[in-house]
Amino acid sequence: MARIELSAGPVDYQDTGGGGPVLVLCHGVPMNETQWRKVVPLLDGYRCVLPTLPLGGHRTPMHPDADLSQRGVALLLGEFLEALGLEEVTLVLNDWGGGQFLLSEGRAGRVARLVLVACEAFDNFPPGPGKALETIARVPGGIRLLLTLLRIPAIRHAKGSYGGMSLRGVPDEVMDDWFAPALRSRAIRRDFARFAASAPDRGTLLDWSERLRSFDRPVLVVWAAEDRLMPREHGPRLARLYPRGRLVEIADSATLVPEDQPERLAAELRAFLTETGAPPAAPPR
Repeated sequence: MARIELSAGPVDYQDTGGGGPVLVLCHGVPMNETQWRKVVPLLDGYRCVLPTLPLGGHRTPMHPDADLSQRGVALLLGEFLEALGLEEVTLVLNDWGGGQFLLSEGRAGRVARLVLVACEAFDNFPPGPGKALETIARVPGGIRLLLTLLRIPAIRHAKGSYGGMSLRGVPDEVMDDWFAPALRSRAIRRDFARFAASAPDRGTLLDWSERLRSFDRPVLVVWAAEDRLMPREHGPRLARLYPRGRLVEIADSATLVPEDQPERLAAELRAFLTETGAPPAAPPR
């Protein structure tokens, strides 16, 4: 895995390389790039770049003074795009929706397209059970206790926990990898807590959302029909918010569409990219 040093600290990332259009795929909380492990192999002809952002599943701590608020992480994502020299990027979000704040902060110059896959939006930061996480993050030792409890299968697979994010069920070895960094490192728990407790108030979130209307490039909104975390009405509402937004709803899926319906998601991505001027690169002869 590659690593780049940014102002907040080191950010690990995977890069499939190649000369095809660039997709930057972002993960949820506290997850990492393996969230996309089923989808990336279906996107041949595209260069897929997968940063592991400091959302609690990152493997190396950030600097103690790093801004790990929702806004701060969004700006860090923008810095990542700039540091790698990525242009004409298709930014793909799932679960975590804070990458949209890169647009509301006027830092979308490198983003040619946006794909929002069952993610936080409007005032739904954090969603559902995540609101309890926000409270836990403010209690000393709360994150460590939470992660310790998530080692118990009955708790991690409960519908009110990570079990509610996928109809198929995320394999234990994948979730172990997501949770391991914060379990072993006090500094990563510090980062995780700082991010988890950073959601702005409702008025600020809605104000930031209104600014998204100025993003005039193509937007694909992919919503999951059986999602327990992201309100179903947010899908069409997001598609209307963006001037060039359109909605696709995927049945038989919860929040983690890359887990539940990777083939359908990859097909929708490829169709959207081709329709908006980013077809896959031809395979080498």
